[in-house]
Amino acid sequence: MEVKLSTPLTKDKIKDLKAGDFVYITGTIYTARDAAHKRMFEAVGNGESLPLDLKDEVIYYMGPSPAREGRVIGSAGPTTASRMDKYAPTFLDMGQSAMIGKGKRSEAVHEAIVRNGAVYFAAIGGAGALLSKKIKASEVIAYDDLGTEAIRKLTVEDFPVIVVIDSTGRDLYEEVGTK
Repeated sequence: MEVKLSTPLTKDKIKDLKAGDFVYITGTIYTARDAAHKRMFEAVGNGESLPLDLKDEVIYYMGPSPAREGRVIGSAGPTTASRMDKYAPTFLDMGQSAMIGKGKRSEAVHEAIVRNGAVYFAAIGGAGALLSKKIKASEVIAYDDLGTEAIRKLTVEDFPVIVVIDSTGRDLYEEVGTK
């Protein structure tokens, strides 16, 4: 099934998504990778506020390459999601509704997705140049010192993803036998 969604991705908007659905996201999503996740996780542990409110937000595990002249952003392909697995349950429990990456997730992330009615999307690895064309604006909003791993606010239009783990826990990778 093909579905078009606009952010923020509330639980009501994502509850009927099923593993295997093709989704096109329009609106605001945020990027954060390993270093930014670690810094946010430490901030939560220290009782500090985060640079963004995670409620109903989408985090894309991506660090872009430099933008070419006349472009908003460089290649914008997904990174391996499992590197964020130790942080994701905490952020999902704080209200984050969706993640975009590539690859399998841990049992703890699976449980947090179901517990919070969230969803895990995959973007197509190796298609970063094509995905970048769906990004209409990019702005660093936190941790500029991290370079490509800084947190960015992206404005996307019909950004293509596939539901890998839906809010009920169905996992596309397990269903098709991906290792």
